[in-house]
Amino acid sequence: ELKHAPKLPEAQEPNNQEMLALSSTAALSFAGPGLAGVSSRAGGAAMVAKSKAIPFLDAPPALDGTMAGDKGFDPLLLSNVVPIQWAREAELKHARICMLAVVGWVTVDLGFTVPYAPQVSSLAAHDAAVDKGVFLGLLIPIALVEVLAGIPKCFQIMNEPDASPGGDYKFDPLGIGASAEMQEKEISNGRLAMLAFSGIVTQAALTQGPFPYTYNGVEDLVPPMQSVQGALSIL
Repeated sequence: ELKHAPKLPEAQEPNNQEMLALSSTAALSFAGPGLAGVSSRAGGAAMVAKSKAIPFLDAPPALDGTMAGDKGFDPLLLSNVVPIQWAREAELKHARICMLAVVGWVTVDLGFTVPYAPQVSSLAAHDAAVDKGVFLGLLIPIALVEVLAGIPKCFQIMNEPDASPGGDYKFDPLGIGASAEMQEKEISNGRLAMLAFSGIVTQAALTQGPFPYTYNGVEDLVPPMQSVQGALSIL
């Protein structure tokens, strides 16, 4: 009695996904290893975001838009080297100082004085205060604030992961600085003040004149004023 051989299972037709996988593998194998890595590199390049401030440069990895005033502007990639909170502490400190300095510099040159202060221009105030010895009365409190508050704050943000953000000293008696809008305004006006103070000091040193620190006063800022003053002199 003859024994029947077992029937072989019928071959199943491959579905569309299997056909696509086989064809892709065959194509990459035929093309060689050089072309096989092109797709992965292209995909990685497409994932790199561009800076909002400088669109032709890659976005700095540390600037993710969560901090107030973050515009993605860091062409030298300093945020990759300097801790971001330490940089924010330094930026806010100088921004606040310059906002006060712009107001103080201009008001003194407009005639505002305080008792015992030298009666000189803002440009000459530093040397005059040093010569008379009153500058020491300003240096001591500034040094105390820096030693007792500024330096400990830097150590805190560098060593404690849950430390308060740079520039946050919990000093807000009016309660106006907690909102994101006010934080954005502070850093924006502070950056403007840093540029403004540099320009004011430079112009004051070049012209040796009072506010608005031009060679011919307001006439240099408003050119039509020259014609008006000329006409008034004729009359």
